[in-house]
Amino acid sequence: MFEYHLRAFYLPILFLALLASFPASSPAEVLRSMRYTPRSPEEARAWQKNLRTEFYELLKLEDLVQSGHRVAFASAVITATTREGYLFQEIGFQTTANRRIHAILTLPSDSTARHPAVVCIHGHGGDRFSTYQEGIYNAFAAELAKRGVVTVAVDVGQHEVYEEGRTLMGERLWDLIRSVDLLVAMPEVDPSRIGCAGLSLGGEMAMWLGAMDERISAVASSGFLTRMDQMEEGHCPCWKFEGLRGLADWADIYSLIAPRALMCQNGLQEPATDFTVPLAREAMEEIKLIYKDLGAEDRVSLAVHEGASCYRPADSHRLL
Repeated sequence: MFEYHLRAFYLPILFLALLASFPASSPAEVLRSMRYTPRSPEEARAWQKNLRTEFYELLKLEDLVQSGHRVAFASAVITATTREGYLFQEIGFQTTANRRIHAILTLPSDSTARHPAVVCIHGHGGDRFSTYQEGIYNAFAAELAKRGVVTVAVDVGQHEVYEEGRTLMGERLWDLIRSVDLLVAMPEVDPSRIGCAGLSLGGEMAMWLGAMDERISAVASSGFLTRMDQMEEGHCPCWKFEGLRGLADWADIYSLIAPRALMCQNGLQEPATDFTVPLAREAMEEIKLIYKDLGAEDRVSLAVHEGASCYRPADSHRLL
């Protein structure tokens, strides 16, 4: 009897110890804890605020986003040439107290009025000049500049962290946020009409910029809309940082843009391992949930084209 009572006492303890040795839940169950689900407009805006706060912490940008930590631009023109209807400049400016970057900045020849502006973002293998060139970008930044839009472009393709305590994605995003700072400070720019656009990595960074900086009024994200599972193999891992997948999938990050204008572009000729239209359509259906909740269903769309990964200005210029 005594032996039986010992077993009765210790077996539950052993069972609990055994349970404790296993993960609390499967990996699939701990992913995307802040997935967006339909709710009231007030709850939707609170969800956006909370997720942004979480991301600024994970991206190691909390100190920089505080207005008191913005440093002076100390901007300087490096080169300047006149092109068809606009001035094309390469400039330098401070992005943090310890980092100085180069940018392309275009200004319309007519500088007597305030103009809309667009942050133009290149993809992997590109640089700040790429969106002004033909090829997969179709020179969309140059086309915008010809139409009287102020444009700015910086390099976001680095794969090294420059400042201790930062993250790669955080530094890329911060340089884009500082580009918006630059535009807002310019007398030639209408601060209520600042958009961003990009292809591939540029589409990803356009998503992040629009999601995290509410001064962006319109986003054109090309060649990127998909699901994170699709990017776990065969893709540059630079998209991933600690804590990302525990919070969200791409659809949730795009949802931070609502109710501002958002258009995504995906091509039918994308390889099966890349940003396929079926996956883009699935993600877009999730993004539309928050646009519906905020009464802005007409401000979000997916433009499907017949080609592979490329930026199609005709689809996006109406938005930007």
